[in-house]
Amino acid sequence: MKFNTKTIHGGQENIDPAFGSVMPPIYQTTTYSQSTPGGHKGYEYSRSANPTRTALEKSMASIENGKFGIAFGSGLAAVDAVLKLFKPGDEIITTNDLYGGSYRLFTSIFEKMGIKFHFIAMGEASNIEKYINENTKLLWVETPTNPMMNIIDIEAVSKIAKANNLLLAVDNTFATPYLQQPLDLGADIVMHSATKYLGGHSDVVMGSLVVRDEDLAEKLYFIQKASGAICGPQDSFLVLRGIKTLHLRIQRHCENGETVAKFLRSHPKIGKVYWPGFENHPNHDIAKRQMKGFGGMISFTTKENTLESATKIVENLKVFTLAESLGGVESLAGHPASMTHASIPKEEREKTGVVDSLIRLSVGIEDEEDLINDLKQALD
Repeated sequence: MKFNTKTIHGGQENIDPAFGSVMPPIYQTTTYSQSTPGGHKGYEYSRSANPTRTALEKSMASIENGKFGIAFGSGLAAVDAVLKLFKPGDEIITTNDLYGGSYRLFTSIFEKMGIKFHFIAMGEASNIEKYINENTKLLWVETPTNPMMNIIDIEAVSKIAKANNLLLAVDNTFATPYLQQPLDLGADIVMHSATKYLGGHSDVVMGSLVVRDEDLAEKLYFIQKASGAICGPQDSFLVLRGIKTLHLRIQRHCENGETVAKFLRSHPKIGKVYWPGFENHPNHDIAKRQMKGFGGMISFTTKENTLESATKIVENLKVFTLAESLGGVESLAGHPASMTHASIPKEEREKTGVVDSLIRLSVGIEDEEDLINDLKQALD
């Protein structure tokens, strides 16, 4: 199947032989009858597996060209499961421009458990090699990164991982599988905050992992079952529904994102604009090669470069909503320094460009003229 067809039919089968329901039903049940001890139809307790969640996991695997999908109660629960593959003394190398929630999980939880993290610039993949030693076990990559939209060469990083017998995990939340498929570029694990574009309607919190290797999948399924970080059947139904329009939504996100990025770049009150589609954006050529489009996520600073100037803009937006999160059909504006990345010390976040005047936009699928007019009135 081609991608657009996969979003609707990929991995799906008739799981409702009773009535032939076109959409998988919501199996809002905890436990399942058995004819004899251990004699069941593939489901015994919904922490282990649920038919609605299974349908979603098969869809997730299909659109990422993977074999095994695992749906979690949140994106951070998915990250947490990956980190539980490792033990005290192991080392993980990750980007220094990282989602604040991931940074907090790494430093506040798993560092205390004896896992060492290296936060480094990954714009040049070769920079990774100097940090690899006999304790290194995982490379964790975001691309585009949150919120600076930095691009990391997945294929180049995968070659380094394979040469050193390391796992490579890629947070594909910003790009989505419509724009980028990390497993095809050599990654071992793809992670999503499915709360964002996969769900697409700001009404569910969920995370996912997709892998191809069966042994790795079994380890992650076991961690999920043992730790219990599952999503419910209602949430599974909502994200499965969201995936069916993913290709249509991302097309519009990309179109509107380009229009907004170009408007901001031309505005006299705007300082820097970060969007991978610009030819002068760092690693634009890599983005062009490994992505089908440049997405609807944009960050920018004000010319004044002050907290006050950024605050004034976001407070005056009318169509854009000042709110956490991203990836919904509605346009959102965020202030990373005080919202999504507040857990990162000021000195550390400013090194990567997350200054007090930085604003992050999740450009939705509204009429582009309304979005531009809203930005104009807030700026002027």
